[in-house]
Amino acid sequence: MSGARTILITGAAAGINAATADHLRGLGHRVIGVDLRDADIIADLATPDGRAAMVEQAKALAPGGLDGIVAGAGVSRPDQPGLAVQVNYFGAVATLEGLHPLLSISRSPRAVAVVSTASLLPASAGTVSACLAGDEHRAIAAAQAHPATAYAASKKALAQWLRRNAVTPRWAGSGVALNGVAPGGVHTAMMAEIDRDPKFQAMMTNTTPKAVASYAQPQDLGEVIGWLVTSKTSYLLGQIIFVDGGSDAILRPDTF
Repeated sequence: MSGARTILITGAAAGINAATADHLRGLGHRVIGVDLRDADIIADLATPDGRAAMVEQAKALAPGGLDGIVAGAGVSRPDQPGLAVQVNYFGAVATLEGLHPLLSISRSPRAVAVVSTASLLPASAGTVSACLAGDEHRAIAAAQAHPATAYAASKKALAQWLRRNAVTPRWAGSGVALNGVAPGGVHTAMMAEIDRDPKFQAMMTNTTPKAVASYAQPQDLGEVIGWLVTSKTSYLLGQIIFVDGGSDAILRPDTF
């Protein structure tokens, strides 16, 4: 794989996805950013209309196709549990499925979904099953009934969707390497309270333990995601790489 690639990133205005965009641009690639603001494509991935508009604008901006997609847009709003499944699951899947035709034009297409170590936590089985069934209304209702696990459920469902689909003829069979990255604690707006809220610190210690001294910076994730979406090998697929300071190994040392 050589030369500049065209890569679309959702949630590109901030955090991990902004760092990924900066990293890729620094390597000479063209990045098309998608977000609610400060992006090439302004679209609300929480809604079917916003998802459709994003796909149409991507077609207009990349008529020659996309070489890579990073489905990174995500939210964690305890006061709006339904929003987690709308953006984190249905928005991500709509991005990957809707832009698949543009990927098929590339000679070396790559796709990455940003999952989370939260996918390992207990979550509402009803929310997960509704997501995987493609029933957005039922998934929102289930998330609202179990708000404490809505974020984890949305990420668990996305991880399962990725694993199931990456090895299918539509993805692997058409040469698209689909993988995921699961961040642990990262210093982003979503974790703004980590340095000043003892309760949040304790929660993170219990749910996302780390073997290193500090949580990650967005650039740490940007480097890994950037490699996946530009990797030469198509033999790596269906994998979820935990970039988590050791959380996965601590929580399930005998599972790999």
